[in-house]
Amino acid sequence: MTIKPHQIRLEASSFCQLRCPSCPTTTGAIHPAVGSGFLRLDDFRRLVDLNPFVQRIELSNYGEIFLNPHLLAILEYAHAKGIRIVVLNGANLNHVKPEVLEGLVKFKVRVITCSIDGASQETYGKYRVRGDFDAVIRNIETINQHKRTHRSKFPVLDWQFIVFGHNEHEIPLAREMAQKLGMRFRTKISWDSGFSPVRDPAYVRSVTRQAVSREEFERLTGRKYMSRICDQLWDEPQVNWDGKILGCCRNFWGDFGGNAFTDGLVAALNNEKTTYARDMLTGEKPPRDDIPCTTCEMYQAMRERGQFIERDKAVVEPQPATR
Repeated sequence: MTIKPHQIRLEASSFCQLRCPSCPTTTGAIHPAVGSGFLRLDDFRRLVDLNPFVQRIELSNYGEIFLNPHLLAILEYAHAKGIRIVVLNGANLNHVKPEVLEGLVKFKVRVITCSIDGASQETYGKYRVRGDFDAVIRNIETINQHKRTHRSKFPVLDWQFIVFGHNEHEIPLAREMAQKLGMRFRTKISWDSGFSPVRDPAYVRSVTRQAVSREEFERLTGRKYMSRICDQLWDEPQVNWDGKILGCCRNFWGDFGGNAFTDGLVAALNNEKTTYARDMLTGEKPPRDDIPCTTCEMYQAMRERGQFIERDKAVVEPQPATR
């Protein structure tokens, strides 16, 4: 199976100015594989030019994309080449240059997930340490003003609210604020049940219509929360800011040995390790110590239950680019 995906994930910045307590960026856990750096404009241009089948690129992952000094030029080049840019994994929007705020609209970034876990500074700042709630809201209002000026529906803005014990009471208020700002609103289950766990489970279930912890979600569904990210190795593989192949947005403990910038995207996505990893995830091959998936809790649960990914074995080839 040759992987030539229409969409990829490409970390724009692995730096973040906030210090969210449970985040592996804060703890430094991402450093061995992800490291610290920015996506360079020249690397972005070359990747786009050499791989015309790529039509959509996700720029966010473990860092804050707005810290990348080349971001405006990257967005402009993507727009000129017809590449759809999304920021679905999330951005904190605390510090954004005015010209970048307008550039998000001018260059038609499709969607931005805004990570806002509270409806006030007091609540928001308990997890988004060093964050400024009022600055985030001002930046969103500025984006909306540019959307009106340019008569554009892009970017669509999503308010993502990770539910904790200290902010659960503000869910209705945050939802109301999001509506007034023209944003879509969704809650997310915290990955760290030890940090500020939900205090009133019945209430949280009633206002979110979802489980209150990832452990509860797993008990109810028989699968890991966010387990579908394993499909990213086929459909939307993660490329690090320096070109290393990480496979999925979860992986920060090891790479697959290839480099999209020096080896070429297709070659890197189809080397021996990435191919073997896909065979592991479909249950065709046993785990191997040099494959990052082996130590991932998603794969371990998959293997324990015998619930492997089912994929079409046909060669994955792109349709003609229609950007």
